[in-house]
This record gives sequence, structure tokens and C-alpha cells, in this order.
Amino acid sequence: MREIILGTAGHVDHGKTSLTRALTGIETDRLKEEKKRGITIELGFAHLDLPCGHRLGIVDVPGHEKFIRNMVAGAAGMDLVAFIIAADEGIMPQTIEHFDICKLLGVKDGLIILTKKDMVDGEWLEMVEEEVREFFQDSFLEEAPVLTVSSTTGEGIDEIKQALDEKVRAIDFQEEFGPFRLAVDRVFSMKGFGTVITGTSLSGRIAVGEELTFYPGGLSAKIRGIQVHGQDVEVVEAGHRTAINLQGIEKEEINRGDLAATPGSMTPSIRLDGRLHFLEANEKELKNRAQVRVHVGTREILGRVILMESDTVQPGDDANVQFILQEPVAVWPGDRYVIRSYSPVNTIGGGTIVNNAPPKRKRMVDRDREKNTGIFEIYRSGTPEEKLLLFLEESGFTGIVADQLATRLGVFGKKLKKLLQQPISTGKITVVESDSQRFVAASVLEKLTAAILKLVEKYHRDNPLKTGMAKEELRSQLKPRVDQKLLNYALGYLTRKGGIVQEGAEVRLSGHEVVLQVDEQAMQEKISRLYREAGLKPPNLKDVLATFGKFPEAQIRQVIDLLLQNTEIIKINEALYFHAEVLQKLQQDLTEFIKREGEIDAPRFKEMTGLTRKFSIPLLEHFDKIKLTIRIDDKRVLRKG
Repeated sequence: MREIILGTAGHVDHGKTSLTRALTGIETDRLKEEKKRGITIELGFAHLDLPCGHRLGIVDVPGHEKFIRNMVAGAAGMDLVAFIIAADEGIMPQTIEHFDICKLLGVKDGLIILTKKDMVDGEWLEMVEEEVREFFQDSFLEEAPVLTVSSTTGEGIDEIKQALDEKVRAIDFQEEFGPFRLAVDRVFSMKGFGTVITGTSLSGRIAVGEELTFYPGGLSAKIRGIQVHGQDVEVVEAGHRTAINLQGIEKEEINRGDLAATPGSMTPSIRLDGRLHFLEANEKELKNRAQVRVHVGTREILGRVILMESDTVQPGDDANVQFILQEPVAVWPGDRYVIRSYSPVNTIGGGTIVNNAPPKRKRMVDRDREKNTGIFEIYRSGTPEEKLLLFLEESGFTGIVADQLATRLGVFGKKLKKLLQQPISTGKITVVESDSQRFVAASVLEKLTAAILKLVEKYHRDNPLKTGMAKEELRSQLKPRVDQKLLNYALGYLTRKGGIVQEGAEVRLSGHEVVLQVDEQAMQEKISRLYREAGLKPPNLKDVLATFGKFPEAQIRQVIDLLLQNTEIIKINEALYFHAEVLQKLQQDLTEFIKREGEIDAPRFKEMTGLTRKFSIPLLEHFDKIKLTIRIDDKRVLRKG
């Protein structure tokens, strides 16, 4: 069953850890420095079994301003927040910052707890409660219960448990679909066990014996064991605080902030498209290309924020943005993020990732900015099919495989297959690889086929005496580069449409024919006659080229290439060519000799032909190459069959 995660939030020394201990009996401050200083530094974890039968996972976050990074990591994945305010102090700076972070990360529900009630009188407590109600007005905690508690005496603890039970009872527990994801917040090594990671399971499920891949690095490891709140389990689902014991990977190969996920389910990128809310409390406007700290999952990355439609964003405004990060990160569209200023470090905004692997976007002219507005409008309110087509068009010649498409749309299994049926049947998208289910947009295929036809047409124009263009040369000239499977698909598509003809390793336009000029026809006849009359002692290629010195060398070579394509002359090596009739006669003589003698060696071949080594050795190697003969030690025999 999906577990609900309760996160604490509030100013330093307002009693978050003490309350967690009073509720659960679990001490979440485990570090020596935490116990010495009396403040939480790292995330702490506990659990509470509720009367309704559900187990509540609790993440205790640090409240000190120096450890906001750790607080953001803990807030990622929380379903409910216990917003804690000390009755003797009221609203404080980190109260405000933590609340901003909760709103930016999309926390939707929770309760407000006034701690240390034993340290104030009733009149003061009433005044603080009024201040708190005013602070949370017009927010997701506006209707939340305000509970008072003393973690020292235990007064109010039962009321908090009852309120949490009511909250959890009201939650609609739904099965989580899709790949498994866990944001790593701790990684350590245990003697006798090896590498262990902990974190909150964000989606899907995974079992002992299955593999995890760590993104963005891409290293994989097998799951040896899983624990949830100290108990061994075989399967873990979304929402659980989880510890996973791994084999095949060292502690040093995993970093806090990595995402452990089902192999192949993530696409690391240094670019992210997002919808940004710039906090009203900010004193300055946000400028294009401002350097910021991007917090996503349990990771913090430096990057720059690119404003898609303006040069500045004013406090309180929303904006469409693209982040250019210093390091790749693996996220899904729909994941929440927080940004903090580079220096001094303050929380300034956040929002939702809308594209986890976008192309670099232009923004310099009005046309670009209008285009960006349209794209982000599809992100925000487009139909699943509109988003699908946008992702495919922007992926270009690379396309997207079905698993990646599922994660970008948030649609899995049978629902994805159903979504794909209509655009496939209407030809809006094309299945390039049936095995991996790789798709490209019809508009992309149209651009590719047009580019192919243009390149082949230009090749014919520049090389009128060549029958066709080599496929590998064609591929090398396509920009951006196209992989072989997509090129083969596009060539097959054009062949079926009658636009091109494929002949072996070459491709030509269907209407293309080699037409020789009068002087080229004469040159062709003369070269053919020259090689035929030279017999087994043909001229060197350089000598042939020199014979037609008044013509450009490229033109002479094209005529020779045409003779080669027509198999009128045969190329033995870069300098040595023979007339086909001469080689055919020699092949017959050689075959008869070996049939009669059983074998032949180099000296007897020279004697038979009257040739020097300059010609005899390349010819013997040629007959090996065309599989007429096979060399055994220093002799050659006919190949069987």
C-alpha cells in the first residue's frame, strides 16, 4: 500500500525534532554534531502507525538557514506538512522561507502546530494563534487545524495523532503506475551488507533481485535487499521511506542527489523547461541569464535561468523559463523545483518542470518569443496528443522510444498504446523501429526525405557521370546526423513512393540516367580499348590520366568510374586496372591449369602468364578475393563450390 509522507517545516529550534520524538519515540538526530549543538543538520526519519491502519513516514528537516539545502531535499516527496511554530517566538525568518518552499514544491495539505505551549500563558498563546492564522491566510493551510502542544509534558500529542489520522483517512490511495524512482538522500556502507541508499520512493514499484540505474551517471546495480522503516520487504512502492542494499556498485560511485530508477526510464539533460513563480517577497527583479541554484529532488545544481518571453521578471510574477545547468540532471515533467539566488543565498522562486529534455530555444526576436509562448501553452493546457506531437517534433531525427515517451507524458501501459493508436493510424507519427517502439513525427520524416532528395539531386548535378550516390556519403552530409535505422526507413519510404532507386550501396533519383557528351563517349571508348589491347600488362592509372591531359582529371576519373560500374574494366588495386575480357580469359586459363595440375604457386603462375611480380602477385590475390582460389601455404587451389 502507498505510504503517506509527513514532512516537518519551521524555524530552527522551534521543536520539530522534539515533536517527532514525542509522536513516535524515535530520535531522528543521529549525528554527534547534531546532539552536541542541539540542532538538526541532516534529514531525520521516523514513522508513526495510525489508528486507521496506515503507517505514516515522517521526514524531520533542519530549520537553520545554513541547512536550507537539506530542508529542500526533505520536502521533495512530502504529501503532508506539519508546519511547526514555537509559541514563544511566533513567525520567524525560516518560517517564511520554509512555507515558500512548501508552496513552490506543490505541498497541498497539512496541519499547523504551535509547540512549547508550556512556556507561554493563555493570552500569549491566543495572540500567536491569531498571528499564525493571518500568516497562512489565502494558502493551502488556510483551513488547516491549528494545534497546540508541549513535547516536554506530552500535552496535545494525542490530538495531533488524531488530526493526522483524519487527514490520512481522507486521502484517496491510488495505485502508482510507471517506472520506479527514488531520490537518493543518503548513501553509506554497512559492514557485511555493502552499499546502502535511502530516500523516498517517488513512483512505481521495484522488488529484490531487480536492477536499478543511477542517473545521471548511468551506472547500474542489483537490489540485494529492501527495508522500509527497519523491516525487510520484498517489494517497495511509491511513497515509502526506503533503504535499499545494493550489490555490484561501490558507495563512492553514488552521490546524494542521484536518482535511482528503472533502467532506461530517465533521460539526463543539462536543459529543462519550466514554469516559474518568482516570489513576491523578492526585492529585485529577476534578469535573463541570472545564475541560480536549482533544487530538484534531493539535488542542487548551479545553472542559469533563460527567460523565454521577456528580459526581466518582477516579484510576484510567473514566467516561462529554460534552465541551462552546469551538470546533467534526470527528472520527469511534472516534477517540482525550487531556485535560490547564487549569492547571497535566498529562496527566490520555483515551480514545475514541463519538459525534461528540451532543445535550446531562441528568444532574440519577437517571432521566437511568440513561438515559445505557443509551446509553453501546449505544455500547460494541451491535450496528451498535442504534447506527444510536440515532443516528437522537437526530438527531430532522433525520435523518442515508447518508454521515454511514457515518462514525458505521464501515461503508461495500455493507456499509452491507446493514445498512440490515432496518430499512428492517421500518419501523424511513424514507427521507425518496431522492436524498441521508436517514433518520429511525420513532419520530421517529411523534412528528412526532402533533405535526402535535395542532396541526391545535387550529387547528380555535380557528378553527372556517376550512376548514384553512396548511402554512407549521403548519411554523412545529412545535418543533424541521422542514425542508420532511420536513414534506411526514409530510403525505403522514398523507394516505395517512387522517388529514388536503391542499387546496392548506392541511391539515385528514379529518373536519373548517365548521359555522356560526345568527347566523353570517345574518351570512354579509348580507355576501354587501351586496357583491352594492353592485355595482362596494362598501363598505370597515372599514365592513363596523362593520356587525356587536356581534360580535367575529375572528368577522366568519372569516365573510368563509369567503366568500373559497368564492369567493363576491373580494379585490382589503386593503380592497377584490367579489361574485363582479359581477366575473364585469364580466369578460364587459371581454372583449367589447376584442374589439370591440382594446384598452382607463384612461380608457375608467372611462367603460365609470362608476367613479373608487379602484375602476377596482385592478380593471384584478386582471384583469392573473388573466391576463385584459396591459398594454402605457398600454393593455391580451387575453392570447392
